[in-house]
Amino acid sequence: MSVDRNPGTELDCERIYRVRVNTQSVLHRSNTLLQLKEPHTLWKCAWLLRGVSCIDLTTLSGDDTPSNVHRLCLKAVHPIRDDLLQRMDMHHKGLLSCSLCVYPSRVADAVKSLKAANSSLPVASVATGFPAGQTPLETRLQEVRMAVADGASEIDVVINRTLALTGQWEVMYDELHQFRAACGEAHMKTILAVGDLNSFSCVYRASMVAMMAGSDFIKTSTGKETVNATYPVAIVMARAIRDYFLFTGYKVGFKPAGGIRTAQESLCWLRLIKEELGHDWLNPHLFRIGASSLLADIERQIYHQVTGQYASYHQLPSA
Repeated sequence: MSVDRNPGTELDCERIYRVRVNTQSVLHRSNTLLQLKEPHTLWKCAWLLRGVSCIDLTTLSGDDTPSNVHRLCLKAVHPIRDDLLQRMDMHHKGLLSCSLCVYPSRVADAVKSLKAANSSLPVASVATGFPAGQTPLETRLQEVRMAVADGASEIDVVINRTLALTGQWEVMYDELHQFRAACGEAHMKTILAVGDLNSFSCVYRASMVAMMAGSDFIKTSTGKETVNATYPVAIVMARAIRDYFLFTGYKVGFKPAGGIRTAQESLCWLRLIKEELGHDWLNPHLFRIGASSLLADIERQIYHQVTGQYASYHQLPSA
């Protein structure tokens, strides 16, 4: 499945300010989603494997080294043990995680490791003064250009939250528009850092401005805030995506990130996207999960579904 890239639109402040979010309705909707039953055992493995294919396997630590990145690349290319895939007759489907997400300085390492593994898995890089977004604009732009030059095909940019909190939507739009130009052919995912925003209405407006500026994805969090991806915020962002699609005809992707660690949570996120945006969004072109430890728990749950026993973590290869 291919998805036309979002070309963006002119900034429409009237549309942005027209929106008011009903907080109680959002919270009620979130609680309703969480009360739905999980898939039947026969379908659970299929949903978990779909979750694996949507993971941006991530390492954004201060102690990242070429060897750490190399191990992560190998795990991204072989996310689930071959014997488990054979038991499910899925060993011939070419299951991969969706991409590898690293700091700009580690992009070249990731590209080299994936090339050695004969994999075309895309490399994503955070940029633009991640995680705070408070460095000078030219510095942020140069960071994007360097990551693209080193081989990154996806760039996760972070907004300057000051602009969103003070309602400087024109300035935020202009910055994101410049980031999109600096990305070139690389897809741009815009991180809103929702834990730093002060209301659902602000989250909606920031989402809409990011999409109008040409973002291919909007992403909840850097993973470094006190509050990261939550279901109520995701509902607000998903409905902004739906509204944008209705008035432009372009589908923009959604990426929750930060604190998503269990297989059960991945099922909840997949269900939320299916309920709010529909089946078309249930693929790596339009839905990603940013995570570092999630894959280990999904593999452990698949091991249980296949064998009837739970594996210790040391029995499963890790990144």
